[in-house]
Amino acid sequence: MLGEAGLVLGIKHPPRTGRSEAPVDLRLVRRRDLICNPPVLQTSYYHAPLATFLTTPRDTILGELSRSHHFALEGTQRDAWLVQIDLLQQALAGLDSGTIFFEFAIPRMGKRADVVLLLAGIVFVIEFKVGSDTFDRAAIDQVHDYALDLKNFHRGSHDVPILPILIATRAGNVGPVDIQWAVDQVAAPICCAHDHLLPVIEAALGNAVPRVLEAAAWAVSGYLPTPTIIEAAQALYQDHAVEEIARSDAGAKNLNTTTACIRAVIQDARASRSKTICFVTGVPGSGKTLAGLNIATASVQQDDAEKAVFLSGNGPLVTVLREALARDQCARTGCKKQDAAREVASFVQNIHHFRDEALRDLNAPPERIVIFDEAQRAWDRDQASKFMQAKRGQVGFDQSEPEFLISVMDRHEDWCVIICLVGGGQEINTGEAGLSEWMSALRVHYPNWRVHLSDRLSDPHYGLQASAEALTANEQVTWQPDLHLGVAMRSFRAEALSEFVGHLLDNRADLAAQAYTKIQDRYPIVLTRNIDEARAWLRQQARGSERYGIMASSGALRLRPEGLNVRAKIDPANWFLNGPDDVRSAFYLEEVATEFDVQGLEVDWACVSWDGDLRYQKDAWTAHAFKGTNWQKVNAPERQTYLRNAYRVILTRARQGMVIFVPEGEALDRTRPPAFYDQTFQFLQACGLVCLS
Repeated sequence: MLGEAGLVLGIKHPPRTGRSEAPVDLRLVRRRDLICNPPVLQTSYYHAPLATFLTTPRDTILGELSRSHHFALEGTQRDAWLVQIDLLQQALAGLDSGTIFFEFAIPRMGKRADVVLLLAGIVFVIEFKVGSDTFDRAAIDQVHDYALDLKNFHRGSHDVPILPILIATRAGNVGPVDIQWAVDQVAAPICCAHDHLLPVIEAALGNAVPRVLEAAAWAVSGYLPTPTIIEAAQALYQDHAVEEIARSDAGAKNLNTTTACIRAVIQDARASRSKTICFVTGVPGSGKTLAGLNIATASVQQDDAEKAVFLSGNGPLVTVLREALARDQCARTGCKKQDAAREVASFVQNIHHFRDEALRDLNAPPERIVIFDEAQRAWDRDQASKFMQAKRGQVGFDQSEPEFLISVMDRHEDWCVIICLVGGGQEINTGEAGLSEWMSALRVHYPNWRVHLSDRLSDPHYGLQASAEALTANEQVTWQPDLHLGVAMRSFRAEALSEFVGHLLDNRADLAAQAYTKIQDRYPIVLTRNIDEARAWLRQQARGSERYGIMASSGALRLRPEGLNVRAKIDPANWFLNGPDDVRSAFYLEEVATEFDVQGLEVDWACVSWDGDLRYQKDAWTAHAFKGTNWQKVNAPERQTYLRNAYRVILTRARQGMVIFVPEGEALDRTRPPAFYDQTFQFLQACGLVCLS
């Protein structure tokens, strides 16, 4: 039985590569077992009332830690645990209450804090740098990240104070204790020597309101983990189960349910030797891409008959995912970068490269399972034909992209599965067909394929209302509610964010304001007319390693006087992955990412810069394109939709909050007079948003 209070402590030691590098055959067995038997997560390797811990021989504690460690135990890990046990038993000897946890599972990415103690209603998160006499920024950010992850993703920690502490075991006394609590009760990290730990704890307790925190209930209170797509891909590639990184609260539509449904479709197709296509829908940021990556990464350890490939026409997404996975593989295993990149490229590919290879080789592809990300963005017949003739020399190519891709998989003699991941209202470029081309190709050319559809495809955003009745009558079609992901994971503070953005772009200020009241306490959205004020706000909000950046639509060409040039292309891998010391990273707030750079990706905090391409005039949104030296009104409904969707994308990329920058304009510049911006700003205020100054 756990005690009433608890503390979180973590000791920093060399990388724990053993945790992610089990033999291949064991990983294969584990993967297959997970399909039918999702794990019950172990919250910690060791826990005990603090009084028990202080009197228990260290070898006994080490034995329990070792038994809970499911990978090969390296000497560095064993030595680190021994240091932790010895130092903590000495430092905490003056305490007689509380509960201590070693290797407590942080509900994101399969991370574990080295030690956790609950004490008098406060959660202490402590990282140790064994053998070091300095405190580097990366270690400080890490312990801060652990504390923030607990606050944001661990249900039992939502309303309790959390103090992160970093200890360098050879450091001297760093001075008086100055605990600075943020509004959400997560303190700024404290750096201290190991023999100064008790005074730090006592200082925190002296200023706290005593409360009882039942340790047993706290530990198992449940997780609300919502990793970024980059973090999720890394976790899955390290052989963590999707159950470890998906939300599991009863109030959310569980990603596990959709994943299980997809797996069942695959198993049925293989067993019945049938050709099957499956359409998965979801609100922005709900985990569609994560569901697809889970299938693809799992197949790395599967037999050849179930090899899968994740395909996307989103070049930046493919680039960032490949680079992130290759970097992570190198860091964990010490392998060569090119070897890691080659392995990753086998299951994450650009859809256009897959298509070109299928044109060169008329045999069935080696993969029987293909996952098409953002299937609604596949090209229609005209756009595909123009591109293939102009760029690939394929004279006479006369198929839409969906028709051709289905034909490629149809080359298999028996079974195969296509999984289409579909986002509604996200077509952002000319020639993107939506779902109509997929349904037309199936109806006309492949009527014998089995079709599994999300029951939300009749929603107007998906553009299938006209064919919904015919689809319902088709015996080959199965409608499945479990193929829809209805809760935004990206904005863990704001599940109603997509609702707010939808009302905003649909010119429903009153409904947008109502939607914003649901999220404003957890997901701040503020307005400014000054770009430097926006930059300052972002820097003030971000803590630990939280990433922030500036975004604008690709048509925002008159933001250049504000120092924002959307025509200067970013390098997506550098922008999304590099640290705050790299001028090419998002952190520098110099380079601007457009909807084409960020679709499918995310940052924690964003500045959305609003130009005159989408402006509010005479009680309606109007679309404009800057040509040469003038703005031209966009009248074509299709192009108006692309522009609104561009703003829909950049308004849904931030996980924790955003600032919207609307320029003042310049009376002497006919391309950006104040009239182009003022009504937009006023409409955003009518949607419930407040100006910074």
